[in-house]
Amino acid sequence: MPGFELFGDLERNEVNDVLDNGVLMRYGFDGMRNGHWKAKTLEQALQNTFKSKHVQLVSSGTAAVSVALASAGVGAGDEVIMPTFTFVASFEAIMMLGAIPILVDIDDTLCLSPKAVEAAITNKTKAVMAVQMCGSMANMDALQAICNTHKVLLIEDACQAIGGTYKGKPLGSIGDLGCFSFDFVKTITCGEGGAVITNHTPYYTNADHYSDHGHDHVGHDRGAETHPFLGYNFRISELHAAVGLAQVKRLPEFLEIQKRNYNILRNAISAIPEVTFRTVPEGGEESCAFLNFFLPDMGIANKVMQGFKDNGVDVCWNYYNNNWHYIREWHHLKDLKSLFPISKEVKKGLENLKTKDFSMSDHYISRNISCLIKLSWTEDEVHARAQKMVDAIKKVL
Repeated sequence: MPGFELFGDLERNEVNDVLDNGVLMRYGFDGMRNGHWKAKTLEQALQNTFKSKHVQLVSSGTAAVSVALASAGVGAGDEVIMPTFTFVASFEAIMMLGAIPILVDIDDTLCLSPKAVEAAITNKTKAVMAVQMCGSMANMDALQAICNTHKVLLIEDACQAIGGTYKGKPLGSIGDLGCFSFDFVKTITCGEGGAVITNHTPYYTNADHYSDHGHDHVGHDRGAETHPFLGYNFRISELHAAVGLAQVKRLPEFLEIQKRNYNILRNAISAIPEVTFRTVPEGGEESCAFLNFFLPDMGIANKVMQGFKDNGVDVCWNYYNNNWHYIREWHHLKDLKSLFPISKEVKKGLENLKTKDFSMSDHYISRNISCLIKLSWTEDEVHARAQKMVDAIKKVL
């Protein structure tokens, strides 16, 4: 991760094919295309990759979450349970629909705590959104059981977990709907892009229409298509899809490199007794996009982070003070700093966010260090990096 590190002739050829063909929009202009449909072809490839009946490409991972929720009927006043540790897009996508993000604690998986989810369910809960952060997963069996008991949707945001699996199933394919991001820093990239996947045909049909202004895509005359319901513009372009089409063909290559680099680093620091690792639920296999580990306390974690910086160990983060990924610094959400009025339902649903106790999440995030696994490192560079990490950790301990 990320796939752009290894751009090559395959990506260039796919993009040039679109430019030579001249049709950059994914819909219409059938006569000009000469049978070239990059988005449709990528959707078919992703069906195989994610072992899912249906794939709908959209313009971003954020769009994927909104489209997935809307496709299943989630909207104004509905509550969607989500984790405290995620990307800001998670609550943005929920609030875009007028729904209410209900933030709950994570556990040692660094993903949703089933106990916290169970405690947060109300008669307004419409969906639980598991965000598979940093290449791994929540306890999906426990979350699925909760959702089944309470008859609510299980939405799976696997934007950071392409290539991870749970009991043989690709992450993203386990819930009622799955969401992916193909932005510039993902394991496979379109530059900008995302996907909704599902095995439920009605949800797919809704996603297909909703993401293109409500067009029903019946027939071969775009101007004659009807609009069964309101929609919006979340389309991907053929140029973006072309990049993704090349990248998905290379996914096995990327994952092999990722796992090699991950294992070298993990094996090196696992020899340090004070280092522990996130819990991966039984039957789960990480994508190895990130290496996540815990140190005994926040003070040690901060000193190790400084040691990494001093020794040139880059692309590592402690998310406790991070503006994008952890609730502690989401002041724009807590203060509801919006360019337009926020509904009374959402205001009421978020009114306790400033004072809510997230000490369980703090316990894990404050001690966690997360290291991106790059594809462009040589094996020698990874071994050298591993030694620097070990030396920095031992020096602090």
